[in-house]
Amino acid sequence: MMLTLLLTPAVIMFFVSFLKNERSKYLLAFTSFVILLPIVKLFLLPKPYAILDTYLVADRLDTYILLVSSIVGIGVTLALLTLDKHVKVSPKAYKKFYRFFAIFWVGLIFSILSNHMGIYWIGLELATLSTVYMIKTNYTSAAHKEAWNYMIVGAIGVSLVLFGIILIYASAKPILGEEAMNFDLLLAHANEIPSPFLFEIGFAITTIGMFVKMGFFPMNLWLANIERASFYPVAALFSGILESAVIVGFFRFSQIAMKINYNHLFIFVFAYTILTIFIVSFLIFRAKDFIRLFSLSGIEHMALIVIFWVSGAPFAALLHFGAHAFLKPALFLSAGVLESNGKYKIAGALKGYTDIKGTIFKFLISLFLLAIISIPPSPMFFSELYGFAAMINTAKSSDNILAMIGAILFLLILLSIIFYRFSAIYQSMQYEGEQHNKKVYISELFSLVIFTISLMILLLPSTLAYLKSIV
Repeated sequence: MMLTLLLTPAVIMFFVSFLKNERSKYLLAFTSFVILLPIVKLFLLPKPYAILDTYLVADRLDTYILLVSSIVGIGVTLALLTLDKHVKVSPKAYKKFYRFFAIFWVGLIFSILSNHMGIYWIGLELATLSTVYMIKTNYTSAAHKEAWNYMIVGAIGVSLVLFGIILIYASAKPILGEEAMNFDLLLAHANEIPSPFLFEIGFAITTIGMFVKMGFFPMNLWLANIERASFYPVAALFSGILESAVIVGFFRFSQIAMKINYNHLFIFVFAYTILTIFIVSFLIFRAKDFIRLFSLSGIEHMALIVIFWVSGAPFAALLHFGAHAFLKPALFLSAGVLESNGKYKIAGALKGYTDIKGTIFKFLISLFLLAIISIPPSPMFFSELYGFAAMINTAKSSDNILAMIGAILFLLILLSIIFYRFSAIYQSMQYEGEQHNKKVYISELFSLVIFTISLMILLLPSTLAYLKSIV
Protein backbone atom coordinates (compact mmCIF):
# COMPACT_ATOMS: atom_id res chain seq x y z
CA MET A 1 0.00 0.00 0.00
CA MET A 2 2.74 2.47 0.98
CA LEU A 3 4.72 1.66 -2.17
CA THR A 4 1.62 2.41 -4.26
CA LEU A 5 1.19 5.77 -2.52
CA LEU A 6 4.85 6.64 -3.12
CA LEU A 7 4.74 5.76 -6.83
CA THR A 8 1.25 7.10 -7.73
CA PRO A 9 2.23 10.82 -8.05
CA ALA A 10 5.08 9.91 -10.42
CA VAL A 11 2.77 7.71 -12.52
CA ILE A 12 0.19 10.52 -12.72
CA MET A 13 2.92 12.99 -13.71
CA PHE A 14 4.11 10.65 -16.45
CA PHE A 15 0.68 10.38 -18.10
CA VAL A 16 -0.21 14.06 -17.63
CA SER A 17 2.99 14.96 -19.51
CA PHE A 18 1.37 13.54 -22.68
CA LEU A 19 -1.59 15.95 -22.50
CA LYS A 20 -1.59 18.67 -25.16
CA ASN A 21 -3.49 21.22 -23.08
CA GLU A 22 -1.32 24.29 -22.40
CA ARG A 23 -2.50 24.46 -18.78
CA SER A 24 -1.28 20.95 -18.07
CA LYS A 25 2.00 22.45 -16.83
CA TYR A 26 0.16 23.70 -13.74
CA LEU A 27 -1.22 20.19 -13.15
CA LEU A 28 2.32 18.83 -13.50
CA ALA A 29 3.53 21.34 -10.90
CA PHE A 30 0.71 20.35 -8.54
CA THR A 31 1.63 16.66 -8.95
CA SER A 32 5.15 17.50 -7.78
CA PHE A 33 3.66 18.93 -4.60
CA VAL A 34 1.61 15.76 -4.08
CA ILE A 35 4.84 13.70 -4.06
CA LEU A 36 5.57 15.15 -0.62
CA LEU A 37 2.40 13.78 1.06
CA PRO A 38 3.16 10.01 1.14
CA ILE A 39 6.77 10.77 2.06
CA VAL A 40 5.65 12.80 5.09
CA LYS A 41 3.38 9.91 6.09
CA LEU A 42 6.28 7.47 5.71
CA PHE A 43 8.53 9.81 7.69
CA LEU A 44 6.10 9.73 10.65
CA LEU A 45 5.68 5.93 10.74
CA PRO A 46 7.66 3.81 13.27
CA LYS A 47 11.04 2.68 11.91
CA PRO A 48 12.15 0.35 10.46
CA TYR A 49 9.07 0.02 8.24
CA ALA A 50 8.85 -2.77 5.66
CA ILE A 51 7.50 -1.35 2.40
CA LEU A 52 8.12 -4.42 0.24
CA ASP A 53 9.12 -7.41 2.36
CA THR A 54 12.88 -7.14 3.06
CA TYR A 55 13.64 -5.55 -0.31
CA LEU A 56 12.41 -2.02 0.40
CA VAL A 57 12.70 -0.97 4.05
CA ALA A 58 12.33 2.57 5.38
CA ASP A 59 14.54 3.60 8.28
CA ARG A 60 15.45 6.98 9.75
CA LEU A 61 18.36 7.53 7.35
CA ASP A 62 16.62 6.92 4.03
CA THR A 63 13.35 8.64 4.98
CA TYR A 64 15.31 11.76 5.95
CA ILE A 65 17.11 11.73 2.58
CA LEU A 66 13.85 11.08 0.72
CA LEU A 67 12.08 13.92 2.55
CA VAL A 68 14.88 16.36 1.73
CA SER A 69 14.81 15.25 -1.92
CA SER A 70 11.04 15.75 -2.21
CA ILE A 71 11.32 19.33 -0.88
CA VAL A 72 14.04 20.03 -3.44
CA GLY A 73 11.74 18.65 -6.15
CA ILE A 74 8.99 21.10 -5.14
CA GLY A 75 11.41 24.04 -5.27
CA VAL A 76 12.61 23.01 -8.74
CA THR A 77 9.01 22.62 -9.94
CA LEU A 78 8.14 26.18 -8.91
CA ALA A 79 11.13 27.53 -10.81
CA LEU A 80 10.09 25.49 -13.86
CA LEU A 81 6.87 27.52 -14.16
CA THR A 82 8.85 30.51 -15.44
CA LEU A 83 11.62 28.64 -17.26
CA ASP A 84 10.40 30.04 -20.60
CA LYS A 85 10.88 33.60 -19.27
CA HIS A 86 14.65 33.06 -19.08
CA VAL A 87 15.53 30.55 -21.79
CA LYS A 88 14.07 29.33 -25.06
CA VAL A 89 12.09 26.18 -24.29
CA SER A 90 9.28 24.62 -26.31
CA PRO A 91 6.10 23.21 -24.68
CA LYS A 92 7.15 19.79 -25.99
CA ALA A 93 10.54 20.00 -24.27
CA TYR A 94 8.89 21.23 -21.06
CA LYS A 95 6.56 18.22 -20.90
CA LYS A 96 9.37 15.89 -21.90
CA PHE A 97 11.32 17.15 -18.89
CA TYR A 98 8.44 16.20 -16.56
CA ARG A 99 7.99 12.84 -18.28
CA PHE A 100 11.54 11.83 -17.48
CA PHE A 101 11.42 13.52 -14.09
CA ALA A 102 8.63 11.06 -13.22
CA ILE A 103 10.82 8.11 -14.25
CA PHE A 104 13.72 9.67 -12.38
CA TRP A 105 11.63 9.89 -9.22
CA VAL A 106 10.64 6.21 -9.41
CA GLY A 107 14.32 5.26 -9.68
CA LEU A 108 15.11 7.54 -6.76
CA ILE A 109 12.50 5.89 -4.51
CA PHE A 110 13.87 2.42 -5.23
CA SER A 111 17.52 3.38 -4.76
CA ILE A 112 17.02 5.35 -1.53
CA LEU A 113 14.63 2.91 0.17
CA SER A 114 16.31 -0.27 -1.01
CA ASN A 115 17.64 -2.81 1.48
CA HIS A 116 18.92 -4.91 -1.43
CA MET A 117 22.11 -4.13 -3.37
CA GLY A 118 20.56 -5.26 -6.67
CA ILE A 119 17.48 -3.06 -6.28
CA TYR A 120 19.70 -0.16 -5.26
CA TRP A 121 21.66 -0.56 -8.48
CA ILE A 122 18.51 -0.81 -10.62
CA GLY A 123 17.10 2.37 -9.06
CA LEU A 124 20.39 4.19 -9.60
CA GLU A 125 20.52 3.06 -13.23
CA LEU A 126 16.92 4.20 -13.81
CA ALA A 127 17.68 7.62 -12.33
CA THR A 128 20.84 7.88 -14.47
CA LEU A 129 19.15 7.01 -17.77
CA SER A 130 16.23 9.38 -17.19
CA THR A 131 18.54 12.32 -16.48
CA VAL A 132 20.21 11.78 -19.86
CA TYR A 133 16.92 12.71 -21.52
CA MET A 134 16.34 15.63 -19.15
CA ILE A 135 19.66 17.10 -20.31
CA LYS A 136 18.50 16.74 -23.93
CA THR A 137 15.36 18.84 -23.32
CA ASN A 138 17.68 21.76 -24.10
CA TYR A 139 17.73 21.43 -27.88
CA THR A 140 21.31 22.58 -28.48
CA SER A 141 24.31 20.74 -29.86
CA ALA A 142 26.20 21.35 -26.59
CA ALA A 143 23.42 19.77 -24.51
CA HIS A 144 23.16 16.76 -26.84
CA LYS A 145 26.93 16.28 -26.72
CA GLU A 146 27.01 16.45 -22.93
CA ALA A 147 24.04 14.06 -22.71
CA TRP A 148 26.11 11.46 -24.58
CA ASN A 149 29.12 12.25 -22.38
CA TYR A 150 26.96 11.73 -19.32
CA MET A 151 25.70 8.44 -20.74
CA ILE A 152 29.31 7.26 -21.07
CA VAL A 153 30.46 8.49 -17.65
CA GLY A 154 27.26 7.26 -15.99
CA ALA A 155 27.74 3.85 -17.61
CA ILE A 156 31.30 3.70 -16.27
CA GLY A 157 30.09 4.63 -12.80
CA VAL A 158 27.20 2.19 -12.57
CA SER A 159 29.30 -0.59 -14.15
CA LEU A 160 31.91 -0.17 -11.42
CA VAL A 161 29.16 -0.17 -8.79
CA LEU A 162 27.70 -3.37 -10.26
CA PHE A 163 31.07 -5.14 -10.38
CA GLY A 164 31.78 -4.10 -6.79
CA ILE A 165 28.36 -5.41 -5.69
CA ILE A 166 29.14 -8.78 -7.30
CA LEU A 167 32.39 -9.02 -5.31
CA ILE A 168 30.68 -8.00 -2.06
CA TYR A 169 27.97 -10.59 -2.67
CA ALA A 170 30.60 -13.27 -3.36
CA SER A 171 32.46 -12.40 -0.14
CA ALA A 172 29.39 -12.97 2.05
CA LYS A 173 27.59 -15.74 0.13
CA PRO A 174 29.24 -18.62 2.05
CA ILE A 175 27.52 -17.51 5.29
CA LEU A 176 24.37 -15.73 4.04
CA GLY A 177 23.57 -17.55 0.81
CA GLU A 178 21.20 -15.66 -1.49
CA GLU A 179 20.47 -13.15 1.28
CA ALA A 180 24.01 -11.80 0.98
CA MET A 181 22.48 -9.02 -1.17
CA ASN A 182 20.67 -7.47 1.82
CA PHE A 183 22.29 -4.45 3.45
CA ASP A 184 20.92 -5.17 6.94
CA LEU A 185 22.16 -8.77 7.00
CA LEU A 186 25.57 -7.78 5.65
CA LEU A 187 25.83 -5.21 8.44
CA ALA A 188 24.70 -7.67 11.12
CA HIS A 189 27.15 -10.37 10.00
CA ALA A 190 30.06 -8.15 8.87
CA ASN A 191 32.47 -9.67 11.41
CA GLU A 192 31.68 -13.18 10.16
CA ILE A 193 32.40 -12.58 6.47
CA PRO A 194 34.95 -15.27 5.52
CA SER A 195 36.63 -13.19 2.77
CA PRO A 196 37.12 -9.67 4.17
CA PHE A 197 39.77 -8.89 1.54
CA LEU A 198 37.29 -9.70 -1.26
CA PHE A 199 34.72 -7.47 0.43
CA GLU A 200 37.21 -4.59 0.70
CA ILE A 201 38.10 -4.89 -2.99
CA GLY A 202 34.39 -4.87 -3.84
CA PHE A 203 33.79 -1.88 -1.59
CA ALA A 204 36.69 0.06 -3.14
CA ILE A 205 35.41 -0.56 -6.69
CA THR A 206 31.82 0.29 -5.73
CA THR A 207 32.96 3.46 -3.97
CA ILE A 208 35.00 4.61 -6.97
CA GLY A 209 31.91 4.08 -9.15
CA MET A 210 29.79 6.20 -6.81
CA PHE A 211 32.51 8.85 -6.55
CA VAL A 212 32.72 9.05 -10.36
CA LYS A 213 28.97 9.72 -10.45
CA MET A 214 29.46 12.57 -7.95
CA GLY A 215 32.25 14.20 -10.00
CA PHE A 216 35.16 13.11 -7.80
CA PHE A 217 38.72 12.51 -9.04
CA PRO A 218 39.63 11.75 -11.81
CA MET A 219 36.43 12.94 -13.54
CA ASN A 220 35.99 16.36 -11.98
CA LEU A 221 34.78 18.36 -14.99
CA TRP A 222 32.06 16.22 -16.57
CA LEU A 223 29.45 17.29 -14.01
CA ALA A 224 30.17 21.00 -14.48
CA ASN A 225 30.05 20.54 -18.27
CA ILE A 226 26.62 18.91 -18.35
CA GLU A 227 25.15 21.33 -15.83
CA ARG A 228 26.46 24.21 -17.93
CA ALA A 229 24.95 22.78 -21.13
CA SER A 230 21.53 21.80 -19.70
CA PHE A 231 18.70 23.97 -18.36
CA TYR A 232 19.39 25.25 -14.85
CA PRO A 233 16.53 23.22 -13.22
CA VAL A 234 18.36 20.08 -14.44
CA ALA A 235 21.50 21.29 -12.66
CA ALA A 236 19.41 21.82 -9.51
CA LEU A 237 18.11 18.24 -9.74
CA PHE A 238 21.61 16.85 -10.17
CA SER A 239 22.99 18.69 -7.15
CA GLY A 240 19.99 18.35 -4.83
CA ILE A 241 18.44 14.98 -5.67
CA LEU A 242 20.51 12.66 -7.90
CA GLU A 243 23.54 12.90 -5.62
CA SER A 244 21.23 11.90 -2.73
CA ALA A 245 20.67 8.50 -4.34
CA VAL A 246 24.42 8.05 -4.75
CA ILE A 247 25.42 9.20 -1.26
CA VAL A 248 22.87 6.96 0.48
CA GLY A 249 24.53 3.99 -1.21
CA PHE A 250 27.91 5.11 0.08
CA PHE A 251 26.45 5.42 3.58
CA ARG A 252 25.10 1.85 3.42
CA PHE A 253 28.24 0.23 2.02
CA SER A 254 30.61 2.15 4.31
CA GLN A 255 28.67 1.14 7.45
CA ILE A 256 29.52 -2.46 6.63
CA ALA A 257 33.12 -1.65 5.66
CA MET A 258 33.65 0.15 8.99
CA LYS A 259 32.96 -3.10 10.82
CA ILE A 260 35.33 -5.11 8.67
CA ASN A 261 38.38 -2.83 8.74
CA TYR A 262 37.86 0.79 9.75
CA ASN A 263 41.49 1.86 9.20
CA HIS A 264 41.55 0.64 5.60
CA LEU A 265 38.23 2.37 4.91
CA PHE A 266 39.32 5.66 6.46
CA ILE A 267 42.72 5.86 4.74
CA PHE A 268 41.26 5.02 1.32
CA VAL A 269 38.32 7.44 1.52
CA PHE A 270 40.28 10.23 3.22
CA ALA A 271 43.08 10.18 0.62
CA TYR A 272 40.58 10.03 -2.27
CA THR A 273 38.49 12.95 -1.03
CA ILE A 274 41.51 15.13 -0.15
CA LEU A 275 42.83 14.64 -3.69
CA THR A 276 39.40 15.54 -5.09
CA ILE A 277 39.13 18.73 -3.02
CA PHE A 278 42.71 19.69 -3.98
CA ILE A 279 41.84 19.60 -7.70
CA VAL A 280 38.37 21.14 -7.29
CA SER A 281 39.62 24.08 -5.20
CA PHE A 282 41.79 25.31 -8.05
CA LEU A 283 39.07 24.66 -10.63
CA ILE A 284 36.74 26.80 -8.49
CA PHE A 285 39.38 29.52 -8.37
CA ARG A 286 39.36 29.63 -12.18
CA ALA A 287 35.56 29.36 -12.65
CA LYS A 288 34.18 32.12 -14.89
CA ASP A 289 30.42 31.61 -14.59
CA PHE A 290 27.84 30.79 -11.94
CA ILE A 291 26.85 27.29 -13.07
CA ARG A 292 30.41 25.95 -13.15
CA LEU A 293 31.20 27.67 -9.86
CA PHE A 294 28.22 26.11 -8.07
CA SER A 295 28.73 22.71 -9.72
CA LEU A 296 32.37 22.45 -8.65
CA SER A 297 31.45 23.71 -5.19
CA GLY A 298 28.91 20.88 -4.98
CA ILE A 299 31.69 18.32 -5.53
CA GLU A 300 33.66 19.92 -2.70
CA HIS A 301 30.71 19.69 -0.31
CA MET A 302 29.92 16.07 -1.23
CA ALA A 303 33.57 15.26 -0.49
CA LEU A 304 33.24 16.92 2.93
CA ILE A 305 30.09 14.89 3.66
CA VAL A 306 32.00 11.71 2.84
CA ILE A 307 34.96 12.72 5.04
CA PHE A 308 32.73 13.61 8.01
CA TRP A 309 30.84 10.32 7.67
CA VAL A 310 33.95 8.11 7.75
CA SER A 311 35.50 10.25 10.51
CA GLY A 312 32.81 9.10 12.94
CA ALA A 313 30.59 12.19 12.66
CA PRO A 314 27.36 10.99 10.99
CA PHE A 315 25.47 13.87 12.59
CA ALA A 316 27.79 16.41 10.92
CA ALA A 317 27.58 14.53 7.60
CA LEU A 318 23.77 14.45 7.60
CA LEU A 319 23.46 18.10 8.67
CA HIS A 320 25.89 19.08 5.91
CA PHE A 321 23.99 16.89 3.45
CA GLY A 322 20.68 18.63 4.25
CA ALA A 323 22.22 22.11 4.03
CA HIS A 324 23.89 21.28 0.71
CA ALA A 325 20.69 19.73 -0.70
CA PHE A 326 18.78 22.97 -0.04
CA LEU A 327 21.51 25.54 -0.74
CA LYS A 328 22.89 24.24 -4.01
CA PRO A 329 19.57 23.95 -5.91
CA ALA A 330 18.63 27.40 -4.58
CA LEU A 331 21.86 28.78 -6.05
CA PHE A 332 21.37 27.02 -9.39
CA LEU A 333 17.81 28.34 -9.68
CA SER A 334 19.04 31.81 -8.72
CA ALA A 335 21.73 31.53 -11.41
CA GLY A 336 18.97 30.98 -13.97
CA VAL A 337 17.49 34.34 -12.99
CA LEU A 338 20.85 36.12 -12.82
CA GLU A 339 22.20 34.78 -16.12
CA SER A 340 19.01 35.50 -18.06
CA ASN A 341 19.74 39.18 -17.42
CA GLY A 342 23.37 39.03 -18.56
CA LYS A 343 24.70 35.56 -19.27
CA TYR A 344 28.07 34.69 -17.69
CA LYS A 345 28.40 38.19 -16.19
CA ILE A 346 29.40 38.00 -12.53
CA ALA A 347 30.28 41.68 -12.11
CA GLY A 348 27.20 43.64 -11.04
CA ALA A 349 24.93 40.58 -11.16
CA LEU A 350 23.12 41.64 -7.98
CA LYS A 351 22.54 45.19 -9.21
CA GLY A 352 19.23 46.26 -10.77
CA TYR A 353 16.72 44.44 -8.55
CA THR A 354 14.87 47.52 -7.32
CA ASP A 355 11.23 46.49 -6.68
CA ILE A 356 10.04 44.54 -3.61
CA LYS A 357 10.41 41.12 -5.26
CA GLY A 358 13.83 42.07 -6.56
CA THR A 359 14.98 43.28 -3.15
CA ILE A 360 13.86 40.03 -1.50
CA PHE A 361 15.56 38.02 -4.26
CA LYS A 362 18.78 39.98 -3.81
CA PHE A 363 18.70 39.42 -0.07
CA LEU A 364 18.04 35.66 -0.41
CA ILE A 365 20.76 34.96 -2.95
CA SER A 366 23.23 36.97 -0.84
CA LEU A 367 22.19 34.79 2.09
CA PHE A 368 22.73 31.61 0.06
CA LEU A 369 26.17 32.70 -1.19
CA LEU A 370 27.35 33.48 2.33
CA ALA A 371 25.79 30.29 3.73
CA ILE A 372 27.50 28.03 1.17
CA ILE A 373 30.93 29.16 2.43
CA SER A 374 29.86 28.38 6.00
CA ILE A 375 29.38 31.88 7.38
CA PRO A 376 27.37 31.50 10.64
CA PRO A 377 24.52 30.93 11.27
CA SER A 378 24.60 28.69 8.19
CA PRO A 379 23.94 24.99 8.98
CA MET A 380 27.21 24.32 7.16
CA PHE A 381 29.11 26.30 9.79
CA PHE A 382 27.87 23.94 12.51
CA SER A 383 28.29 20.78 10.42
CA GLU A 384 31.92 21.68 9.64
CA LEU A 385 32.52 22.53 13.29
CA TYR A 386 31.32 19.07 14.39
CA GLY A 387 32.93 17.35 11.40
CA PHE A 388 36.42 18.76 11.89
CA ALA A 389 36.19 18.07 15.63
CA ALA A 390 35.48 14.42 14.79
CA MET A 391 38.44 14.35 12.40
CA ILE A 392 40.75 15.63 15.14
CA ASN A 393 39.41 12.96 17.53
CA THR A 394 40.14 10.35 14.87
CA ALA A 395 43.66 11.77 14.50
CA LYS A 396 44.23 11.53 18.27
CA SER A 397 43.54 7.79 18.18
CA SER A 398 45.66 7.28 15.07
CA ASP A 399 49.19 5.87 15.06
CA ASN A 400 50.19 8.67 12.66
CA ILE A 401 48.78 11.68 14.48
CA LEU A 402 51.19 14.19 12.92
CA ALA A 403 50.34 13.05 9.40
CA MET A 404 46.62 13.25 10.19
CA ILE A 405 46.89 16.75 11.68
CA GLY A 406 48.94 17.80 8.64
CA ALA A 407 46.28 16.43 6.28
CA ILE A 408 43.54 18.29 8.18
CA LEU A 409 45.52 21.56 8.00
CA PHE A 410 46.04 20.99 4.26
CA LEU A 411 42.30 20.49 3.84
CA LEU A 412 41.59 23.74 5.71
CA ILE A 413 44.00 25.59 3.41
CA LEU A 414 42.14 24.27 0.36
CA LEU A 415 38.80 25.33 1.86
CA SER A 416 40.28 28.79 2.50
CA ILE A 417 41.03 29.11 -1.23
CA ILE A 418 37.40 28.32 -2.01
CA PHE A 419 36.24 30.76 0.69
CA TYR A 420 38.37 33.52 -0.82
CA ARG A 421 37.02 32.88 -4.33
CA PHE A 422 33.38 32.99 -3.24
CA SER A 423 34.00 36.15 -1.20
CA ALA A 424 35.63 37.85 -4.21
CA ILE A 425 32.73 36.84 -6.49
CA TYR A 426 30.15 38.11 -3.99
CA GLN A 427 31.90 41.49 -3.78
CA SER A 428 32.08 41.68 -7.58
CA MET A 429 28.36 40.93 -7.84
CA GLN A 430 27.55 43.66 -5.33
CA TYR A 431 29.89 46.51 -6.21
CA GLU A 432 31.24 46.15 -9.76
CA GLY A 433 29.72 46.43 -13.23
CA GLU A 434 26.79 48.42 -14.59
CA GLN A 435 23.24 48.46 -13.26
CA HIS A 436 20.23 47.50 -15.40
CA ASN A 437 16.61 46.97 -14.44
CA LYS A 438 16.05 43.25 -13.78
CA LYS A 439 13.02 41.14 -13.01
CA VAL A 440 12.27 38.14 -10.82
CA TYR A 441 8.97 36.21 -10.83
CA ILE A 442 6.83 35.28 -7.84
CA SER A 443 7.10 31.49 -8.36
CA GLU A 444 10.90 31.73 -8.37
CA LEU A 445 10.82 33.83 -5.23
CA PHE A 446 8.49 31.38 -3.54
CA SER A 447 10.87 28.54 -4.46
CA LEU A 448 13.78 30.34 -2.80
CA VAL A 449 11.64 31.07 0.27
CA ILE A 450 10.91 27.32 0.61
CA PHE A 451 14.65 26.59 0.58
CA THR A 452 15.27 29.35 3.14
CA ILE A 453 12.61 27.97 5.51
CA SER A 454 14.01 24.45 5.07
CA LEU A 455 17.49 25.68 6.03
CA MET A 456 16.06 27.35 9.13
CA ILE A 457 14.23 24.14 10.09
CA LEU A 458 17.55 22.27 9.91
CA LEU A 459 18.80 24.38 12.82
CA LEU A 460 15.82 23.70 15.10
CA PRO A 461 16.77 21.75 18.27
CA SER A 462 14.24 19.03 17.40
CA THR A 463 15.78 18.60 13.92
CA LEU A 464 19.31 18.42 15.33
CA ALA A 465 18.17 15.86 17.90
CA TYR A 466 16.57 13.79 15.12
CA LEU A 467 19.75 13.86 13.03
CA LYS A 468 21.79 12.72 16.05
CA SER A 469 19.41 9.79 16.51
CA ILE A 470 19.64 8.53 12.92
CA VAL A 471 22.91 6.56 13.27
